[in-house]
Amino acid sequence: MNPFAFFEWIVAFRFMREGLTQTLLIIFGVALGGGVIIFMSALLAGMQANIVRRTLNYQAPISILPPDQVARPLRANESAEIAAQIQPRSQQLRSVDQWQKVRGQVVQIPDVIGVTPIVAGPGFAVRGEATKSVTITGIETESYFDVIALPEKIVAGRQNVGPLDIIIGTELAKDLGANVGDKLRLTTAGETASTFTVIGIFDFGNKGINERNVYIAFRSAQNLLDLAGGASSLEVKVRDPFAAETIARTIRAGTDLKVDSWIKTNAQFFTAMAAQILANTLIRIFVGLTVALGIASVLVVSVVQKSKEVGILRAMGTTRAQVLRVFLIQGGVMGLTGSLFGSLLAWGFLLLWRGVATNPDGTPLFVVVVEPSLFAIACVAATLVGILAAIVPARRAARLDPAVAIRG
Repeated sequence: MNPFAFFEWIVAFRFMREGLTQTLLIIFGVALGGGVIIFMSALLAGMQANIVRRTLNYQAPISILPPDQVARPLRANESAEIAAQIQPRSQQLRSVDQWQKVRGQVVQIPDVIGVTPIVAGPGFAVRGEATKSVTITGIETESYFDVIALPEKIVAGRQNVGPLDIIIGTELAKDLGANVGDKLRLTTAGETASTFTVIGIFDFGNKGINERNVYIAFRSAQNLLDLAGGASSLEVKVRDPFAAETIARTIRAGTDLKVDSWIKTNAQFFTAMAAQILANTLIRIFVGLTVALGIASVLVVSVVQKSKEVGILRAMGTTRAQVLRVFLIQGGVMGLTGSLFGSLLAWGFLLLWRGVATNPDGTPLFVVVVEPSLFAIACVAATLVGILAAIVPARRAARLDPAVAIRG
């Protein structure tokens, strides 16, 4: 342990106390910069988590689908002078080949926590004179609820569908004038039809989903959509949604099926998220540079003002290394103190945000959860910035010639 460490701390705090106005100003600047960085980081993380949560409310992170039907040539005569024409195939509703086996294989993949088969296809919901185009989704309630949190979105009725039960969205219920206990008829393009009883109404917070999706029993959908024994897709839930594309590539490599991740199907969202992260990072860098320049400028002025004191210390036997550490201590202390006040400032900003950013019904616009690690990282980063900013003025002070400094 350095025997002169305590002496260096005493000198550093004395210099800071004698230049109290400058010290307080830079601490305030660090506090403001640190508070802005913490507030923006927490706000961005909360906003992104809210968007991800809303997206994955009604969409599984990974979907396993049958491979696309390939196009066929309409003119395949090799002696023909006109090149063959390629007619794209219409993609018919088909089952995932050996979906039970695929399901068993996917369940064994690490970080996969749920796999459920569904039968989904287009149809029409009819009640009286009203007709609406819908997406019919047949579900196994036990496994589907492990992947999609449908029970949490039920606003009326219940969620366990029987052979002749149906769950519809709030918008569709309003359009059809239907409520729990009412009957409505589902028909398909193949003119298959069946009558169901509304047992539940859901609200995913998405108008398109609320007016388009309907849920019925898995076997009922197989019969209605003429896909007996089949599953049009397997929906997969993973532990880390942001690892979905990596896991999708693993599944894709082991099968000849089409495997889509929510990252791939929501490419625009991730482009926007990347832009937000880049903008936030640039703001934090510029705020950090501003804080560093502020600390450096104050310490440069302090070196000029305290040159005689530094010269006397050097004449009394204080080494250059000790003088260097005196100013590094000042930079670190100002950075740490400013970051602590900045953490309190950021907490106040977040409390104010929670009170202002609310929906019409009084609920928060989105939940902002502040991780304690964010404050710890901010304090460590501010301390390091303070020390780094103090290096140049500290080296300048350590190089002062005692005789020249005392003569002034």
